[in-house]
Amino acid sequence: MKTNRTQRLLAAALVGAVALTGCSHLGPKTVAVDRFDYSTAIADSWKQQTLLNIVKLRYMDLPVFVDVASVVAGYSMQTGVSVNGTLSSESAMQGNFASAGGQAIYTDRPTITYVPMTGEKFLRGLITPIDPKNVFFLLQSGYAADFILGMAVESLNGVRNRSTAGGAVREADPDFIRVLDLLREVQAAGAFGMRVEEDKAKNSTGVVFFQRDEVSPEIAAKGAEIRRLLKLAADKQKFVLTYSPARGTDNELAVNSRSMLQIMTAFASHLDVPEAHLHDHSAWPSVDNVPTAEGRQKVPQIHSGKDKPAGAFAAVRYRDYWFWVDNGDLQTKRALTVVMFFFTLAETGDTAKLPLITIPAQ
Repeated sequence: MKTNRTQRLLAAALVGAVALTGCSHLGPKTVAVDRFDYSTAIADSWKQQTLLNIVKLRYMDLPVFVDVASVVAGYSMQTGVSVNGTLSSESAMQGNFASAGGQAIYTDRPTITYVPMTGEKFLRGLITPIDPKNVFFLLQSGYAADFILGMAVESLNGVRNRSTAGGAVREADPDFIRVLDLLREVQAAGAFGMRVEEDKAKNSTGVVFFQRDEVSPEIAAKGAEIRRLLKLAADKQKFVLTYSPARGTDNELAVNSRSMLQIMTAFASHLDVPEAHLHDHSAWPSVDNVPTAEGRQKVPQIHSGKDKPAGAFAAVRYRDYWFWVDNGDLQTKRALTVVMFFFTLAETGDTAKLPLITIPAQ
């Protein structure tokens, strides 16, 4: 009777051990977690890197960019089982016994590859003005005209925006501010747009057009005022986009678009520099913001302080101070996001031949 009971005990132990090492797919269970965790971590680091480089430009420091080239997450599950026992005769003193044991070792070893963004193509992409078509495509995607053009252009047909060239701030022409206000209203009414046209040689050209049909007299009058302020022909409905710091021909809208470096420098001009850094002259002096017209969107703002902010949209530490964008500041959050969009449009690097930095996380 004891022998049968012991045999049953051994059999149960063996079944339990086999169940412990049974087939189980580890990989699919990690997708739902890793895919979102890695994408969130990469997006957050991208925001912080962009914000840090904007802050560094205010201090005349060198902006440095490192891209995440690849993420390889390796998993392993190692299991083992042991079963042993002793069957004794009925007269043996030690009796019968059985034992079973098992172990499992789980390993998560991601390998993340970083690519320093350097070289001629990166530098050229950083200092080359963005194609005016790409600027106006953002307007077509729903961004407000005054917001995008206020960030991305130095002038429209010779009418100048606020500029921060060489660390000196030159305020925008009043006509430029008025044009942005009018463009926002005309855009909201659907009376302003852009399309791409091709010539016989398959060269694409951006065309901006103002609708005159099926718009209210008020919107039509605002469109006419935009053409007057920008010195555009009053009798034309569409204008070809060209890059130029000076006024174009009668059928052209000359756009002096900014480079990525100019956009970031303009953003940096709205940084709240700590008083200590103003006193030691390590950063550009602060300038008062120009009052905006009623209904116009406020300028972006980067805050600073000694203590790390709680719940910030993006925060970085630089020179013993924290710099951050408030999570409730929708204007600045959107501006920071658009700067990252512009990086993609600017084609700021080719990673094929760049050196790689691979850090295994053990």
